[in-house]
Amino acid sequence: MRPEALRRGGCPVSARAPDARPVPAAEPLSSLDDLARALRCLPGVGPKAAQRMALHLLQHDREGARALAHALEHAAERVRHCERCNTFTEEDVCAMCRSGKRDPALLCVVETPADLLTMEQTHAYSGLYFVLMGRLSPLDGIGPRELRLERLIRRATDGAVREVILATNFTNEGEATAHTIAELLVARGLSVSRLARGVPVGGELEYVDAGTLAQALRDRRSVAG
Repeated sequence: MRPEALRRGGCPVSARAPDARPVPAAEPLSSLDDLARALRCLPGVGPKAAQRMALHLLQHDREGARALAHALEHAAERVRHCERCNTFTEEDVCAMCRSGKRDPALLCVVETPADLLTMEQTHAYSGLYFVLMGRLSPLDGIGPRELRLERLIRRATDGAVREVILATNFTNEGEATAHTIAELLVARGLSVSRLARGVPVGGELEYVDAGTLAQALRDRRSVAG
């Protein structure tokens, strides 16, 4: 054994590991983390996607980030619910409800403002709307009270409405919502209809699912000769 490996008295010295230098901790970026967490409120955006969005805004488009922040703040302060149809507006009553070109005898009930816009894009409807801002979902604790169906009942029974068209989605929750609303309104003497379901325009029967085809048979109509 080499002398330098011996202590005084002949005892061997244990080999010493090289000094481990401490790795500096990453700087906490609370503002960046707050931004990423805020972006996660968007539908379909998870932690990774939110982090990528936050980094992109700060690295490549700070002006866009400022414009986005300003637009969000402005919208959150100004946008409210229309007193008549419950959709989004910046006025007490939205422009559609104020329009004299709409048929006040028709009231179309939809789940969301996006559904309202989709209906408008058909250019096949000229009545007014009521937006539920949701649908009945007992598993999520959303019942008639949470959906505030009493507002719809007051709107539909104002004396001007003659027919209510139920245009909720054809999901289990949407069907349950339509059924509940239909019972409430029919009991008050209103005419209630439901959007038809069936074979899509341009569809071929070979590729239509059995459930859709069965519903198309039930909703068939006569053809004028």
